[in-house]
Amino acid sequence: MFSESSRYYRQKTVDVVTKDGRTVKAVALRRLPAVSGKAAVTKGNDRLDIIAQRKYGDPSRFWYITDANTELQANDLVRETGRSIRLPEQ
Repeated sequence: MFSESSRYYRQKTVDVVTKDGRTVKAVALRRLPAVSGKAAVTKGNDRLDIIAQRKYGDPSRFWYITDANTELQANDLVRETGRSIRLPEQ
């Protein structure tokens, strides 16, 4: 269902009963892992996928960066130039 690079790849599914009584499969809530990393400062046109490409050689790993920071909206991490964000080592 999810590619191997997805944060949901190994996530369990659960059965959920909807308001109208149907049972559907849903991805279980995912707990954020404890992540350490180094601080980096965002630049002019940074996007999370561009940073992930630079750091890990894979733009689909942008979610490693979102996991290491506390923003609810991932793009808020790169909305302002000069912001310090945490980049995990792997």
